[in-house]
Amino acid sequence: MTEPLLGNRNINQLAFVVKDIEAANLAFTKLLGIKMTDPFLTGDSTVSKVTFRGVPTEARSKLAFLNTPTVQFELIEPDKNPGTMREFLDEVGEGIHHIAFDVDSIQKKLLIMEKSGYPALQTGEFTSSDGRYVYVDTLDDHKTLVELLESEETRKTAWEKPEDASVQPLLGTNKVEQLALVVKDLDAAADAYCKLLGIEKPPIIHSGSTEITNVIYKGKPTEGKSTYMFIDTPFIQIELIEPGESPSTWKDHLETYGEGVHHISFVVKDMEAKMKMLEEMGYPVIQTGNFFNGKGRYAYMDTTSTYKVIIELLERFDG
Repeated sequence: MTEPLLGNRNINQLAFVVKDIEAANLAFTKLLGIKMTDPFLTGDSTVSKVTFRGVPTEARSKLAFLNTPTVQFELIEPDKNPGTMREFLDEVGEGIHHIAFDVDSIQKKLLIMEKSGYPALQTGEFTSSDGRYVYVDTLDDHKTLVELLESEETRKTAWEKPEDASVQPLLGTNKVEQLALVVKDLDAAADAYCKLLGIEKPPIIHSGSTEITNVIYKGKPTEGKSTYMFIDTPFIQIELIEPGESPSTWKDHLETYGEGVHHISFVVKDMEAKMKMLEEMGYPVIQTGNFFNGKGRYAYMDTTSTYKVIIELLERFDG
């Protein structure tokens, strides 16, 4: 192992850009079974001092922070002024915009990132406390942006149980297991992540035989060939997936949207019941299959209309 570029390996935030933060906040609060928090508007330019691509901007956003036992979800509804969130919404649409790390000094860590080829894209000050942020342009290498957060006081990310004991996570858990990205070159993406995190490269895994994996995509059997890699971090696992030539949701995503975030995962019990529940809520099954080693199974659900990303259900077999 080497020193992580940012001094730690703690990916502690997944940030979603959305068109309607009130609706998204209600939906995610229900999904995660957590205490409701109200969205708020960031300060004006005299407070937030936002610069985008080196130019000052009047950009403001409505934000909501939803804490889980591991990563924090940030929901962002940008205004019409120039900024990276507005650009993302206009060019990509709703979805996961960045992952975040807390750092001890943005000034020092930004210099390291810039020397590594990742320039600052947007900077600003926190509204609610003495802190600052910078988004660095890691899109080409990491397929998503990385945010550096520096706070005088520790950010409040601890999960609080809802006051109503009957409130439960929709899927029986609010622990996000994985953030998965579809890539064209698994080796190159893995090198970038391992350098960022200061870890040795894990082994590449090849999809198993069709007798084991039993992949069904859009209702039809397929080889579903791919190579992939699991990169562990303290709070969430990064999964990198390079699709093969056979039909699959990963190949379709790469051809339709390009490289980037494909899904987030939750480990569930009684996957059939969870699939049925989501289908009845209007979220159809995209693809199902078994783990490459036969020790579990998965289902991708088309939850993008509400949650702005595909949700994967994972069920591990005992023993």
